[in-house]
Amino acid sequence: MLKKPVLIPNAILYVVLVYGLPMGVTTRSSISLTNRLAGRLIRFPIAITVAVHLALLYTTLHLWAGISDYRTLVLKLTLIAVMLTLSLNVINGYMGEFSCSHPGFMALGAYCASVFTVGLFVDDQFFGAVFLPPALGPFLFPVALILGGFLASFGALFVAIPSFRTRGDYLAIISLAFLFIVKSLIENLEFVRGPRGLSGQPDWADLPTVFLWTVLCVWSINNFVRSTLGKALNAVRDNEMAASAMTVDTRRTKIVAFLFAAFWAGVAGGLFAHVLRYVNPSTFSIQNLAEVLAMVYFGGLNSVYGSIVGAVSISLLGEALRPLEIFKWIIIPLLLILVMIFRPTGLIAFKDLDVTSLLRPKQNPDGEV
Repeated sequence: MLKKPVLIPNAILYVVLVYGLPMGVTTRSSISLTNRLAGRLIRFPIAITVAVHLALLYTTLHLWAGISDYRTLVLKLTLIAVMLTLSLNVINGYMGEFSCSHPGFMALGAYCASVFTVGLFVDDQFFGAVFLPPALGPFLFPVALILGGFLASFGALFVAIPSFRTRGDYLAIISLAFLFIVKSLIENLEFVRGPRGLSGQPDWADLPTVFLWTVLCVWSINNFVRSTLGKALNAVRDNEMAASAMTVDTRRTKIVAFLFAAFWAGVAGGLFAHVLRYVNPSTFSIQNLAEVLAMVYFGGLNSVYGSIVGAVSISLLGEALRPLEIFKWIIIPLLLILVMIFRPTGLIAFKDLDVTSLLRPKQNPDGEV
């Protein structure tokens, strides 16, 4: 607990020495070795190369998170933040609309997945006795997440259809109204315990599960935005009338984008509920919306790289500055203001994620690998 502002330099020095310095030294000293390893791996089929890189990445994260439960929790929430930021970037970045409904989609997914798992596999006073053997639960957990995603996609229709006639501020107000409707609906449903929240979710969202769903989310969204439909999104963003004149079905494009983005927000909500093992309506509030928007605009619009960088940066920065208490909410907004002044589209905007290029060994200035 940091009570005196005079201790801020010491807190920053602690973060630099404990986290920043070891990471910098390790990265610098391993450049040659990792470049040689990447040079050999790139000769294999791309699927094998990607699998090996993902295995190495997961091993590193697992070792880092294995030191304490706190690190494991932070890592899981950061991966979920990546999924949310990517899905919101599909609407706010690639399609150019300003949607505020993502916490609503997340809430629908979180409650749907929670009702499925608690209702079927947990002996609960609201849902009654266990309906299916708990041993089947981990195998059916993906079904709960997918159902949560589908329910979120269904809710997205209430925002997507008005987008045919409205844009900009008007659509933002409609999506904000959707968020309030979902939150108010859950607060008044005794079936899910209203404002008291729903607890008792099984502990099935472990680190490998969250990591695999995050990889699947990044892969599918990256393929989506690089597809023909993804290019149509950019056309709608730049000039909807011109896109329609060039035979782009703008209504279909908007519907698919909203439903696809909402699906991944719902899946992220289901994972979130099972990581914390408790959700209540106030979790999906304006503050949650502000955090996700900050991640999207800090990282960069129209960019998978930017979404990942934005989600990881804001999440880890928030944890690193946690000892500063209230000063944390002064420093982070100031950083956002500076980024918006000097890079209005974000740190890494309008940049495609090419997996083959990403995995190639980096050349030094002398041209050697």
